[in-house]
Amino acid sequence: MSLSCYVKEISCLNCPGFSILLSFRLLPKRFMSDLEVQVPTAFDPFADANAEDAGAGAGTKEYVHIRVQQRNGRKSLTTVQGLKKEYSYTKILKDLKKEFCCNGTVVQDSELGQVIQLQGDQRKNVSTFLVQAGLVKKDNIKIHGF
Repeated sequence: MSLSCYVKEISCLNCPGFSILLSFRLLPKRFMSDLEVQVPTAFDPFADANAEDAGAGAGTKEYVHIRVQQRNGRKSLTTVQGLKKEYSYTKILKDLKKEFCCNGTVVQDSELGQVIQLQGDQRKNVSTFLVQAGLVKKDNIKIHGF
């Protein structure tokens, strides 16, 4: 049984002087049938995230979501969502505004409940503040954005 090896050079029409050398082997028929049976399965990189979202309705783990939204130009807005309802959002907002020297407000959303909005990109500052204040564990914070 002999395996034959082939080398092929592929060049790009748009990039003169650029080429790739490919080497491959042709397997005998006996091995080809073995390879046809082993079909790779599709990998879903978002399977874990979808499973977490499905389990969130049962109250398995409550996350605090910290997001940044781009406004116009260099201006941005940081939103904090998912804090426990028994906390006073206005007192938390007052401390955040004083700590980071920025303006902010509490917005009532029909789907998300109360959401804290702060001026500027304050994602890391807010997450460290919430952990140091003991309001949220570090594992329960999800930071979103670019």
